[in-house]
Amino acid sequence: MADHPHHHAHDAPPSEIEQRVKKLEALLLEKKLVDPQTLDALVDTYEHQVGPKNGARVVAKAWVDDAYRQRLMTDATSAIMEVGYQGRQGEHMVCVENTPEVHNMVVCTLCSCYPWPVLGLPPVWYKASSYRARAVSEPRAVLSEFGVTPHADVEIRVWDSTAEIRYLVLPMRPANTSHLNEQQLAELVSRDSMIGVALADSPA
Repeated sequence: MADHPHHHAHDAPPSEIEQRVKKLEALLLEKKLVDPQTLDALVDTYEHQVGPKNGARVVAKAWVDDAYRQRLMTDATSAIMEVGYQGRQGEHMVCVENTPEVHNMVVCTLCSCYPWPVLGLPPVWYKASSYRARAVSEPRAVLSEFGVTPHADVEIRVWDSTAEIRYLVLPMRPANTSHLNEQQLAELVSRDSMIGVALADSPA
């Protein structure tokens, strides 16, 4: 089931910013002011470590603090600001919660609107036209390709991010984690689980 409850207006500035960044990157490389390997490492850090760790802390706090979880579900922007994360691309956040009955996943069908403050840089596949189209038309097949196979009885909800609103998936807390503290729980939360194309990791 694809669920698109909001108007699909996407603004131009994000794409303009991306173009400017690419031009600056090309210029820096051309003039040999930046080492390509250093640049790759920096991008990897922001894509896989810094940003997603912010979101993971939000998720872990929601898992251990029910009052915070309720605030996150009611007003995600304010709840995320409580933890110290805000900024451009992080305004007007909505959190959607995975349950045994419902699995949520996020897409941006018209461009690549993405909550940078809590997830870092968007992955290449998130911006690909194939993901943007197929996440809506065949979400179960896409999930299966990511290694997620919800039971047939589980409803799949696809949320379309826009310039006005961006989504964060609150994954289900893994079983056998009652002994873990908030910091340990955050280590189980991946970027992909907060987009909805993966589950939170099980403890080793």
